[in-house]
Amino acid sequence: MTMNIQNLKPVYESKFGVPAEFAVRAPGRVNLIGEHTDYNDGYVFPCALDFNVTILGSPRNDNTVRAYSVTFDEMCEFSLNNLSVRDKAWCNYVKGVGYVLQPEGYHLKGMDILIAGNVPLGSGLSSSAAMEVASCLAYETAGGFDIDPVKRALIGQRAEREYVGVQCGIMDQFISSLGRKSHALFIDTRTLGYEAVPLPESGVSIVIGNTNKPRQLVGSEYNDRRNECYRARDVIRKDLPRVKELRDVTSEELERYAPQMDEKAYKRARHVISEDERVLESISALKSGDVKRFGELMNQSHDSLRDDYKVSCRELDVMVEAARKVKGTLGSRMTGAGFGGCTVSLVKDESVERFQKEVGEEYVKLTNLKPDFFVCKASDGARRIF
Repeated sequence: MTMNIQNLKPVYESKFGVPAEFAVRAPGRVNLIGEHTDYNDGYVFPCALDFNVTILGSPRNDNTVRAYSVTFDEMCEFSLNNLSVRDKAWCNYVKGVGYVLQPEGYHLKGMDILIAGNVPLGSGLSSSAAMEVASCLAYETAGGFDIDPVKRALIGQRAEREYVGVQCGIMDQFISSLGRKSHALFIDTRTLGYEAVPLPESGVSIVIGNTNKPRQLVGSEYNDRRNECYRARDVIRKDLPRVKELRDVTSEELERYAPQMDEKAYKRARHVISEDERVLESISALKSGDVKRFGELMNQSHDSLRDDYKVSCRELDVMVEAARKVKGTLGSRMTGAGFGGCTVSLVKDESVERFQKEVGEEYVKLTNLKPDFFVCKASDGARRIF
């Protein structure tokens, strides 16, 4: 099933017996640099993608929500009066957003919704954030109210933390809500200040490589990494009360307090602090047109995630190493939480075809997995279609 709205309308009518009254859409994302910094109050630099979650819907006159997933060919039905009981994994994103919205004083209406998505699941391109942001926009549309895009992102984050159970940062929901076409978004995750930074219009392409090694954040080591960061932070904070999170620590300060930390905490902190520095340098490099330097910083980011943060895996490393061998690749790194999922590479336009062929062949040879490649465009954030 394609994501074309005209193809989805008859599916909606066949499931619910009436035409859809509205359609909303929220994109997935790729993070160009700034990984595992957001829950440390740091800096990130993602762009929204032209992969998305689309929801067609109609309001109801009761408190029932009926949701049909095209991807899973399943129907989920629940009452807005009883949101505390968890359901099917995909449905929990819809329920979780309602669970967060209701105590905020919004009057939610029941609705019949169809959910279709083409964000590859388990790939690290934030299908979950796209679901949360699209679900929030669907509740808004059915209920006849509007939420500020930054608050919409915060509601999506709370749904993931409080209902789904993943202690995520704000980046994924923020870029899904506020993305801008042809730009990446520099986000200060502490202040929620942001700046749209133009991406090169020609000469280079952003190529996503899906390792097709799925990952599962709930039950992964994601929450362990947070705790290791906090151990390092707490050591420094005892002596430097101004330090609220690792974002407030310089590389020099980290080295001063390293002897008081266990090795894991030190290495996790070294990644986070150096990654924040790389994000800031990346913005400067792009603004001055130095895409070569931006690529070098992407390479450094992956090496730090692999060696200090330990969230890469063999499949990601094989793909990155193969990418770096291709003439015309300026930089390549894993993107997303890790333990599988995707890489992102900055590739000269004339090398994109060769990149996909050569990286694909080497990856299959070394892993026996078939990768997928996407030459991506930065897209707009969440929006109503009709």
